[in-house]
Amino acid sequence: MSERAAALKDEYGASLVIANVENVAGGAGVTPETVAQVVQAGVDVATSGNHVFAHREAAGAMDEMPTLLRPLNFPPGVPGRGWLVVTTPEGRKVAVVNAQGRVFMDALDCPFRALDAALDVLAGRTNVVVVDFHAEATSEKEAMARYLDGRVTALIGTHTHVQTADERVSPEGTAYITDVGMTGPEGGIIGTEAAPVLRRFISRMPARFKPARGKGVLSAVVVSADEETGRATAVTRIQEREE
Repeated sequence: MSERAAALKDEYGASLVIANVENVAGGAGVTPETVAQVVQAGVDVATSGNHVFAHREAAGAMDEMPTLLRPLNFPPGVPGRGWLVVTTPEGRKVAVVNAQGRVFMDALDCPFRALDAALDVLAGRTNVVVVDFHAEATSEKEAMARYLDGRVTALIGTHTHVQTADERVSPEGTAYITDVGMTGPEGGIIGTEAAPVLRRFISRMPARFKPARGKGVLSAVVVSADEETGRATAVTRIQEREE
């Protein structure tokens, strides 16, 4: 499905492609090589989440890839960055911010306070701000959407791999979806071979997970926004399956 990134960019006239890549290296984590492949496929900014440092090479990827983000609420001293401002080919400035939730996940620093601090730093640089909020609980994602309502252009949920059907634009101009969904093999359980996952559920014993095989699914959203105000004007949910 990687070849569809550039095609979708043309079809929708998108200025910027953002993708969460935290599982791109064999189903968990990132490496410089796998992130480079994603960039070559047409991704402009790569976000991530709790699995981003599953490989030792991940720290190197953070140093080598200036458009690769990790959640900004990791503890101080962790390699990488949690936000950046990019300039599109049309000259538009877009801020992309990556944060991670804490409900049913590792207890990182408070994402609400971390995003407050990031938005303070970004004030005056651009009005268009897109947040990848990588979180497990729907309630935490919706709470963050309420908290940032009218302060960011879009809050896009990631992590559960399952696309939700609740995309919307608030009256204050913030686009939202609880989870954008997975791009990857559809033949297993959320992208992983089914048999090891079932063994772990049934026996409670450790199991080695591998990416599933078979046809792929591409999940995405397209957000339209007013450059001057930073308000989202539309959000369109996309899901495509290989024939």
